[in-house]
Amino acid sequence: MDTVMINDSQRKKMHPHKFTLWVGLGSIIMMFAGLTSAYIVKRDQPSWIAVDMPLTFWYSTAVILLSSLTVHTARAAFKERNMLKYRRLISVTVFLGLLFIVLQYVGFNQLWNSGLRMNGSGGVQFLYIIFGLHGLHVLGGIIALLVMFINAYSRRSRSYNMVPVEVASTYWHFVDILWIYLFVFFLVIK
Repeated sequence: MDTVMINDSQRKKMHPHKFTLWVGLGSIIMMFAGLTSAYIVKRDQPSWIAVDMPLTFWYSTAVILLSSLTVHTARAAFKERNMLKYRRLISVTVFLGLLFIVLQYVGFNQLWNSGLRMNGSGGVQFLYIIFGLHGLHVLGGIIALLVMFINAYSRRSRSYNMVPVEVASTYWHFVDILWIYLFVFFLVIK
């Protein structure tokens, strides 16, 4: 009887890696909430310059949405132990993540070449800082995806531990949702 109760309580506990992920996501949310709140407050300044999004940012939005779908499907394939499908999907997700970063770079080059730089006190500075910070978080996600990719193709590793896959895919979904929030925010709040 006591063994059954212990097993039930152990199943209800959150894995430490998942707990750490959620704490980290909470702090990232607070950081971006503070930055977007500062944007709203500062936009009433007389020297404010609004920013129009380059078309490339729309393409990068489609890419990151697609990558969220592929990582979700990869997670399901891993859970089913369909390693061939998992390998293909995690490979596509890594490619899409890298493509997102390349498209972001192109979009920022377009802004820079149109004369929108980090001087003055307009929305451009917020855009560079906020999107740049998001890009750093995406790079962290790409590193996690690359670890998953390497493990998927490794002959040494034959573990079907769902925790790393769940943590990495949850984080990737988070940076996707965060991008959508930031993108819509900069489209609507000028």
